Amino acid sequence: MGGGDNGRVKGLDPPAPARSAGPMPPDAAPRPTVSQIFLAYLGIGLMGFGGVNAWARRTLVEEKRWVTDQDYAEVLGLGQALPGPNALNVAIFLGERWRGAAGALAATVGLFGGPLCVLVLLAIAHDRWGELPLVKAVLAGTAAAAAGMVIGTALKIVQNLKPALPLVAVGLVAVAGALLRVPLPVIVLGLAPFGIGAAWWVMRARGAGR
Repeated sequence: MGGGDNGRVKGLDPPAPARSAGPMPPDAAPRPTVSQIFLAYLGIGLMGFGGVNAWARRTLVEEKRWVTDQDYAEVLGLGQALPGPNALNVAIFLGERWRGAAGALAATVGLFGGPLCVLVLLAIAHDRWGELPLVKAVLAGTAAAAAGMVIGTALKIVQNLKPALPLVAVGLVAVAGALLRVPLPVIVLGLAPFGIGAAWWVMRARGAGR
């Protein structure tokens, strides 16, 4: 055996360790290009009938795997608490994280550019044929499907994240407040201290259990 082989027999070397098929750590997640961000959000905007967040989560978390469920849920929560459309807030936040100002602009233009063109055409068509029974039935059916998508996305996020009971309790109180038509600022400001306290308690309990 030659010295260059370091005493190993050719063909009998131990196999290289297999790569893990599990989720990648956040620092190893891919960074999409500006064009990829634009195209992804263009598709999200065009397919997001009645609620963009359902399609955004499916595209970014499940298909592209650019963010994790936990990361997307945290960014979505931040977008809900800030003024303006939450889907836009999330798009700007993620686009800026990936590619700076250019990424934020690409996400924004992609999210609203395609739907804006479609909306103008639909507005013209609705002004002309909106009172027809068939058109009303289509709109009612689309609204029901959109509501189901939003509920399904929320349930999927909860199932994947498996939040602790204190966090679930805060979420249920928020849902009750929404059903009772409590103003959103009141819900956010009123529950924010309890949510922060619940998250801190859960993190401390998990840290003590290690």
